[in-house]
Amino acid sequence: MRKALITGGGGFVGSYIVKQLLEKGIHCIVLGRNLYPKLSKMGVTCCRGDICDAAFVMNSMQGVDAVFHVAALAGIWGRWEDFFRVNVLGTENVIAACKANNVSTLVYTSTPSVVFNGDDIQNGDETLPYANKFLCHYARSKVIAEKLVLKSNNNLENFHTCAIRPHLVWGPGDPHLIPRLLERGRQRQLKKVGSCTNLVDISYVENVAEAHILAATNLEDSMSAAGQAYFISQGEAVNLWHWIDELFELMDVPPIKRTVPFWLAYTGGAFLEGLHRILVPKKEPKMTRFLAEQLSKSHFFSIEKARKDLGYTVRLSTQDGMRQLLAFNEHDNMHF
Repeated sequence: MRKALITGGGGFVGSYIVKQLLEKGIHCIVLGRNLYPKLSKMGVTCCRGDICDAAFVMNSMQGVDAVFHVAALAGIWGRWEDFFRVNVLGTENVIAACKANNVSTLVYTSTPSVVFNGDDIQNGDETLPYANKFLCHYARSKVIAEKLVLKSNNNLENFHTCAIRPHLVWGPGDPHLIPRLLERGRQRQLKKVGSCTNLVDISYVENVAEAHILAATNLEDSMSAAGQAYFISQGEAVNLWHWIDELFELMDVPPIKRTVPFWLAYTGGAFLEGLHRILVPKKEPKMTRFLAEQLSKSHFFSIEKARKDLGYTVRLSTQDGMRQLLAFNEHDNMHF
């Protein structure tokens, strides 16, 4: 691999992939909606545009060996049309551009939500079927997109694809999970949901980035990962609410005192969803049915397949990751 293109390379996971590729001497092209001066200073070619613009994606991919398709519209609230446009049509554009430009390797950033049906998942593996009921448009759109990516794998055409499914990605520079938790915690807007015994996977961002690069290397060499999906995590589930309690203590955020039963959170989420659709459709409800399930159910997965096929190992432990996150928060540094 000499030249790689990263969609969403200016984002959280994408930027870590770029950093690790640069450390290996690989030239990087980043596709994003913005310009990224810090990346440009590091020698990265930044192409500003929309992955839903087929011509833009096609022209940006010339001379590329591998593509990491990380860009996506994430979230638990919003219009189906928006999720479909970015996550499905955008992925179709990436696949088409790869084939037209003879790119041999495509690694897609997926999510474990593609198999979440609302029930507990304990040590699930890649034999789990795709979900068939959806309480958020993000999960539904990612199922369609992942199927497109894996179906497009074609050894005869020398086009190899795989999907990486990291769970609850966190770490220094995270603009989503950790900041939202801390903000709502400081405002005392968080309540524990359910029995508080649910176990979940978490994934430190540097480990997630390395998993992507290991996947690309596999697709260029043994190709045992071709057409496959892989769960990625720290390899050891945590009690969700104990982990949040520890995070809040480290960050000097008041502890969560209140607990609500799952049925009440779920029913309240359904009510708020209906209310918001009518009155404030662009504003995300503080609780939804999907969020109630995510906060109260166990969902953790085996990473044995990734260990075996990709050589994936948990290089940075959860404890080391928490120390790095705390240091980042204290010094308010950028992750580059």
